[in-house]
Amino acid sequence: MITTVSENPVLRVAPAAPTEAAAYFRASLAFHADVSDVAAALAAEGDPGFVVVDSRSTESWDQGHLPGAVHLPTALIPEQAEQLLDKNVPVVTYCWGPGCNGATRAALALAELGYQVKEMLGGFEYWAREGFAYETWQGPARRDADPLTAPVSGDCGC
Repeated sequence: MITTVSENPVLRVAPAAPTEAAAYFRASLAFHADVSDVAAALAAEGDPGFVVVDSRSTESWDQGHLPGAVHLPTALIPEQAEQLLDKNVPVVTYCWGPGCNGATRAALALAELGYQVKEMLGGFEYWAREGFAYETWQGPARRDADPLTAPVSGDCGC
């Protein structure tokens, strides 16, 4: 009888050494922020120390956007960024959500122009799904938090 051992798909490639993993995750945090952290910083008193840029189309912006965000579609960044943004203020970009890389393209375009930039993970989708207020062409809006993406009450403890 031949016995086959099934390979563990998680450990097929061994985890990185702890020091390499720490460097990777530290670097990741330099490039990304999540919606909960952005919401907390925007809700705190005083200047959050960054500006949020919505890189989507006007139609998408009208459908819903973060309060206080700057609307700057990715294609217009080379022409309009310097008129709308201060290079001394870090920028957090967002687009639709995890299935869209528009925020990544916007962050790249801004970084190439000399801006400090982070991408907001989850985009507008997770902003709305986590129950944070947003604005539409009709006015303010908010959805109940999706219990699959955010705690119904309290914070996630992340």
